[in-house]
Amino acid sequence: MNKKVRQYLGLLLSVVAYYIIHEGAHLLYALAIGVFKRINFMGLGIQIDIYTEKMTDVQIGVFCLVGATATLAAAWLLTAFREKICKVKSPVFRAAAYYITIAMLFVDPLYLSILCVFFGGGDMNGISLLLPETAARILFAVIGVLHAFAFMKLVLPAYQVSFRKTT
Repeated sequence: MNKKVRQYLGLLLSVVAYYIIHEGAHLLYALAIGVFKRINFMGLGIQIDIYTEKMTDVQIGVFCLVGATATLAAAWLLTAFREKICKVKSPVFRAAAYYITIAMLFVDPLYLSILCVFFGGGDMNGISLLLPETAARILFAVIGVLHAFAFMKLVLPAYQVSFRKTT
């Protein structure tokens, strides 16, 4: 499989993995507290619909926070296991893991620190029930900066060496 196909497949798989992890965390929490309504398919994305009228503000806040928490945990796990992942012989697997790591590291910190202002609050609407929105946005910005540092110092060098060996 050529490099471009691996890249596109990696990008596609990163989108799928993001939705499974992020929305899956919302789904599991909604099921656990008995407020799951349905899954909404919206264009290229999905959204877990819940009965907010059955929830406290704290439950809504936690529901909105668990998606980002799950993707951040996945980012840290993928970063921690980068050396083992880079030893896998399959270049398709490594490309997918690379793009999935990037998605997990940056999508939620970027959205919850900056983009939520321009594209609707989404999870930030609920997270702001737990702490002030400005504090939450600053927290996610700091996480994003830390993730950028981790990417540049840990993830990127490991994958560059790994990809060089296959070309």
